[in-house]
Amino acid sequence: MDLGLKGKCAIVCAASKGLGRASALALAREGASIVMCARRADALEQAAREIGAETGATVLAVPADVGVQADADRLIRTAADSLGGIDVLVTNTGGPPSGPFEGIRDADWYAAIESLLMSVVRLSREVIPHMRARGGGRIIHITSISVKQPVQGLVLSNALRAAVTGLSKTLSNELASDRILVNCVAPGYTATDRVVELTAAAAQREGIAPEIVQKRTEEKIPMRRMGTPDEFGAAVAFLASDRASYLTGVTLQVDGGYVAGLL
Repeated sequence: MDLGLKGKCAIVCAASKGLGRASALALAREGASIVMCARRADALEQAAREIGAETGATVLAVPADVGVQADADRLIRTAADSLGGIDVLVTNTGGPPSGPFEGIRDADWYAAIESLLMSVVRLSREVIPHMRARGGGRIIHITSISVKQPVQGLVLSNALRAAVTGLSKTLSNELASDRILVNCVAPGYTATDRVVELTAAAAQREGIAPEIVQKRTEEKIPMRRMGTPDEFGAAVAFLASDRASYLTGVTLQVDGGYVAGLL
């Protein structure tokens, strides 16, 4: 199936590894030109080289911390200047620290707000004029299944990714007449470094082996396994594509059936 992404220009945040990298790879495989950002320049540049070599797409690495306004502004400006426009924005950030509510300090909250919420606010605000100039676009926020089913020990993520979902729904209504579609993709348990980190943290809190925690998690997933980054990236590419032209304001779960709710 041709997704209609050839010649499109996309920004993918936190793209040096994990879900961000998988999203950039999926878009590049469909022929989009990519600007990838992440805080670690070395890992980012290596990922960009690998994706470019595999796909033949134009892939640029722009080291940036999207939680810092100057970096977010520079990212959007560089992408527009280098690619000639912006059609797709995929927002993404590393997960905040895990822990129970009473163990989270004000400083942790403020840092998480800047990283998870304000980065999305700033990137969205800056990219909208570029998309209007192109006659439309796609804004896709990588969130978490925690927006539908809070995850124990992830109070910062539970609260702030839900805020991103509320913002996304609001923007989807405001921007629909501009043909700018705004959606979220909510990953479940996926085989990434972040899930390994959370598994290890849970194992340490409980005094058990990480393998036990992983097996317990997989038993709660109807498909009895974690997802792969490529499976997640495919969902992002679909939402970015012409094939998703009547989808806006939705949260697409990529979770193997983990979320128990109907909606």
